[in-house]
This record gives sequence, C-alpha cells and structure tokens, in this order.
Amino acid sequence: MKHRSLQTLYKYWNGVRAGRIAPRRLEIEPARIAGILAETFMLERVTATEFHFRLAGSRLCELFGLELRGTNFLDGWSAADRAVLERQLATVCEQGAVATLTVEAGADVRSRIEIEVILLPLVHAGTKVERIIGAMSTSSPAPWLAGDYLRDRRLISHELIWPDGRPHAVIERAGGQAPFAPALSGVRIVKSDRRQFRVLDGGRTEAKHSKS
Repeated sequence: MKHRSLQTLYKYWNGVRAGRIAPRRLEIEPARIAGILAETFMLERVTATEFHFRLAGSRLCELFGLELRGTNFLDGWSAADRAVLERQLATVCEQGAVATLTVEAGADVRSRIEIEVILLPLVHAGTKVERIIGAMSTSSPAPWLAGDYLRDRRLISHELIWPDGRPHAVIERAGGQAPFAPALSGVRIVKSDRRQFRVLDGGRTEAKHSKS
C-alpha cells in the first residue's frame, strides 16, 4: 500500500481487530480516522453480487460525480473485472482477507488516473462479516477533473493480504490463536495453488508486568 489514507485505515482496523477475523461494525469510531473520512467508504453485503455503499466520503462522490450511497460497488465494471471483484469480496467476507486493488479510471480516453483501494472486513451482527470498510486514494492530483468526473474504471491489479499469515478459517481449524499484527511491518510473498499472496508479518508484543 503506497497511500497514507490506506495505511492509516489498515492500522486502525487491525488495532481494533485485536486478532479476530474482523472488528465489529460498532467498534469503528469515525473520530479516530477523521483525517481520511473523505476517502473512506462502507459497503453492505446484500448478496454475493451486491455490495451496496452504506457510506461514502465526499472526495469519492466528487470523483465519480454522484452520491454513491445506495449504489452497488460491483456496477460499472467489465464482466471480467466484476467476476474478479466478486471473488475478492467473497474471500474478504468468508476468510478474513484484506483486498487491495489498483484501478485505472478516467473522464475520457486521454485523461486517466490510478486509484488504490483497500477493502477490510467488518462483523455487523452475530459472527458473520456483512460489512466492508474501505478507502480509495488517487496516485496523483488530477487538475483536469475540476468540474468533471470519472466515467469509467478498469481493474489493473489485485492482491489479497492475510493479516494473520493465512486464512482465518485455517487458523480456527488448527485450533490456533491468531497473532496480533498491529502494523505493516514485514511483507512476505506466499505462493499457494498457483496463486500469490502478500503476508504481513506481525507478532504479539511481550509486556512486562510488576507485582505490587
């Protein structure tokens, strides 16, 4: 992740998560990420093919030229990109992955810009992940967007990050305790079934206690 907004959101989410598959929706305090709210959004998982915007920051609504709330995150993509995104979102919700996307978008064929996106799972009710909190940030200023907006988008790349080193379901089946990884420290590449994932190395900080 290159952009500060995405790093800030990840670190906050991971701290609140504290080793669980995801934090609860009501544990997220907007005041703690006030500096990036304009680039932050929240999705509701309605079905496997419908992820509606529940909230969207003012910067994002300006970029896409409409009020995003109530619209489907999966609309407006090519069939191939949409199929990839459906799989990414399913993995976020079902296995506790964090997804990062690099997207090319533009107002026309000449005026293009890169956007980095992060998608993080949230538990809304019970134990199921039914919300996703995310952020989008542009790679560079786009003065040509003044008075215009992004009309199309194309998925350039996508990655899955396992904050605990592997899918949460695997950790639970092994009877293990997911480690607490509070920061983006080490990053390893792990290959599995011909696919490649980034793994963020973390660890539990040992605290010293004194007896009174």
